[in-house]
Amino acid sequence: MIRVGHGYDVHRFGEGDHVWLGGVRIAHSHGLIAHSDGDVLIHALSDALLGAVALGDIGGLFPDTSAQWAGLAGHRMLQLVRERLREQGYVPAQCDGTIIAQVPRIAPHVPAMRERIADGLGIAVGAVNVKATTTERLGPIGRKEGIAAHAVVTVAPL
Repeated sequence: MIRVGHGYDVHRFGEGDHVWLGGVRIAHSHGLIAHSDGDVLIHALSDALLGAVALGDIGGLFPDTSAQWAGLAGHRMLQLVRERLREQGYVPAQCDGTIIAQVPRIAPHVPAMRERIADGLGIAVGAVNVKATTTERLGPIGRKEGIAAHAVVTVAPL
């Protein structure tokens, strides 16, 4: 049976000189505050994948109370989630992610994000979609206080 999952994540800006989005380091005037690397797109994708096979969320698998997961890279998180899916008899089939950010500019980095995500999930680049939108300067994201992401995935039996 093909299954579907949805994920969402948000982090606020803090100190730093870059953000990680879709496994890609992007220079920026601020970083994202997080226990791991703060990659909201990877976090949303990971939650969607875990949800598709009823394994909860990344907070259960990678608790922010554990030093073991401090600074965890998004690409590695995807690999670990992929392993959990395989244990349940599933593999990622396709994913679609939306980054919601006023800054930084996302479009130039989308091809690299698609490649990085495809590599982490072990699927073709053509099965990965990444897009971005702003909030037209409305709300916390529009005020440049942080970044959010949504993701939808499908998984298929091995």
